[in-house]
Amino acid sequence: MKPTNQTAILEFCLLGLTDDPELQPLIFSLFLCMYLVTLLGNLLIILAVTSDSHLHTPMYFFLSSLSFTDICTSTTTIPKMLVNIQTQDQSVTYTGCLCQASFALLFSGLENCLLAVMAYDRYVAICHPLRYTVIMNPRLCVLLVLLSLFVSTVHALLHTLMALQLSFCTDLEIPHFFCELAQIIKLACSDTLSNNILVYLMAGLFAGVPLSGIIFSYIHIVSSVLRMSSGGKYKAFSTCGSHLAVVSLFYGTGFGVYISSVVTDSPRKTAVASVMYSVVTQMLNPFIYTLRNRDMTEALRRLNGILPSFLS
Repeated sequence: MKPTNQTAILEFCLLGLTDDPELQPLIFSLFLCMYLVTLLGNLLIILAVTSDSHLHTPMYFFLSSLSFTDICTSTTTIPKMLVNIQTQDQSVTYTGCLCQASFALLFSGLENCLLAVMAYDRYVAICHPLRYTVIMNPRLCVLLVLLSLFVSTVHALLHTLMALQLSFCTDLEIPHFFCELAQIIKLACSDTLSNNILVYLMAGLFAGVPLSGIIFSYIHIVSSVLRMSSGGKYKAFSTCGSHLAVVSLFYGTGFGVYISSVVTDSPRKTAVASVMYSVVTQMLNPFIYTLRNRDMTEALRRLNGILPSFLS
């Protein structure tokens, strides 16, 4: 196939999760419900943290930032998929596809960094409790979030600028429900060696550095907790349990998608596996952080009492 200049490309075609037209209504309903649950759950966390002065602490500031990131991640991928199913039009413009891939990289990278920042927050709270308010001051908290956003933005822009240099052939079908960078690179007719090197290098950095920080933090947390009394141990682990669950879900599903892409030759199966990483994780995070968190539960109850009077 003869390569064409990227400026001549009008659109890509998103094949979605299945070709079966009978399953499309079920997929539409399922993803719409998951998207609405994701929006509602994460918005409630943001509203609860904002409205309750008891939650104006670094831990809940980072949690509300994570909730906002989860909303953005889901909004980047799901609405376009729902529109495609509803209109029975699988096309996406070249510019729109690269923008979606860029924002998907941005928000997944931001979530990755925020989880590491939250691990550092728990490390300071448990290992240096007397200096916690001094170390985790509001200025540092905002700086850590902005730094995470900056690093994630540079990461996404770097991949996008590299993708803009690619030339494509006439076959522009993406076997996925959103424009994933790896799938875009596979469609290129030009040399993709530098793109693939960059993908593996940045994936190693973005997965390795934050994960190493999380592991380092929890090694010191466990070491400190083991020297505490039984009551102190329970309180310490209760504050870390939700974060550990979210970290395990985030990295576990991400690793599962990678394994799926290695062991199977079917891009569709990899796309189905990536639903866990890019959709389900963002939906479950609010439940994980609220079900066993007494402060969040109480804040949501107070918010439930405030909202009706505010809306009336």
